[in-house]
Amino acid sequence: MFTGQELTYIVGAGAIGLLLFILVVSFASRPKVFCQYLKAMAGIDMKPGMVRQAYKLRGKEGVRELFLDLIIREEAQSSPPITPDSKPQKPVTGLLDR
Repeated sequence: MFTGQELTYIVGAGAIGLLLFILVVSFASRPKVFCQYLKAMAGIDMKPGMVRQAYKLRGKEGVRELFLDLIIREEAQSSPPITPDSKPQKPVTGLLDR
């Protein structure tokens, strides 16, 4: 049916096509994977559309700013407000000296 050389070309073209498909899928799923990572590691719930829009508008800097803004908001919600009368908290370095 096929000669050895033709079969080599067909297999090579199929392998290249498969690699291109994997590359396209991996780039398309980056925002979703990033959002899943943030949810698991920092508890920040972000939508992939937010990441895509921030990247489209400002590039990596835009995604970084969005991420920092969400971390600050999350921290402000989860920790008590600090006032001059607040008791000092144990510094992080004290936890590392164990």
